[in-house]
Amino acid sequence: MTARTGFRVTVPASTANLGPGFDALGLALARHDVVELEVTGGGLKVEVFDAGAGGVEDVPTDETHLVVRAIRRACEHLDVRPNGLHLRCHNSIPHARGLGSSAAAVVSGVALGYAIAGRPLDDDALQLAAEFEGHADNAAASLLGGLVVAWSENGRFRAERVEPNPALRPVVAVPAEKSSTDATRGLLPAQIPHADAAHSAGRAALAVLAVTERPELLLAATEDRLHQDYRAGAYPASTALVRTLRAQGVAAAISGAGPTVLALTTSGILPADVDVTGFEVVELPVDRKGVQVVPK
Repeated sequence: MTARTGFRVTVPASTANLGPGFDALGLALARHDVVELEVTGGGLKVEVFDAGAGGVEDVPTDETHLVVRAIRRACEHLDVRPNGLHLRCHNSIPHARGLGSSAAAVVSGVALGYAIAGRPLDDDALQLAAEFEGHADNAAASLLGGLVVAWSENGRFRAERVEPNPALRPVVAVPAEKSSTDATRGLLPAQIPHADAAHSAGRAALAVLAVTERPELLLAATEDRLHQDYRAGAYPASTALVRTLRAQGVAAAISGAGPTVLALTTSGILPADVDVTGFEVVELPVDRKGVQVVPK
């Protein structure tokens, strides 16, 4: 084991799909969770601050904590056995809002496992992180930063990072209510019309071009027929906001499984006459670095 016994990991939020890129496109956003780790002589202590600390969003502080599970999985993969762990989790990414909080937790745990082993992150890190959710879009974005295109191949999760256009200024509208990814996936049909599948494939490809080189194409590029309409009843206020923004020429979509609304703008603001009552509206710049680990 490395002689280092303390680390701090900073991991960004993420937004997935960007409209048509279901389970394939992810974008890292500059709202970060910070986890401090001390390798101790024995036992487990988990402290949680801010999001998930008590109340209705209380998260476990035992071996079932997602960061702990990811650390254990990475350490098992790397064949290291830390005696004890003390974690201090400072969470600013809201939970169950479609901003990749669970993926961020997993990525932070995997990164800490690699730090404990004294190993740099490698391709297996994405595999370990993506296995927790069964898809790699959010995990890859938190791991790599920027825009990611994710896929699976021969049982392996893969992702490539591409650089978003510097003019891109994402805005999110975060409602108070939460949404379950499992529940909203259950609303999706087993089959969709061929025309909708073809439309989604074309728009997903266009989205990569729009986010990286041609922001003027963002409105067309974020049009979706694959998943958002099927989930509309799960968060009617968010769906209505997406439709209102798009009617005004703003490239809006549901962020991940919702209910947060993502607007891909070049201004950093939403139209003044749009009613955003019930939403916290904030510009979140693109995070271009991904997960960062430093010794303490």
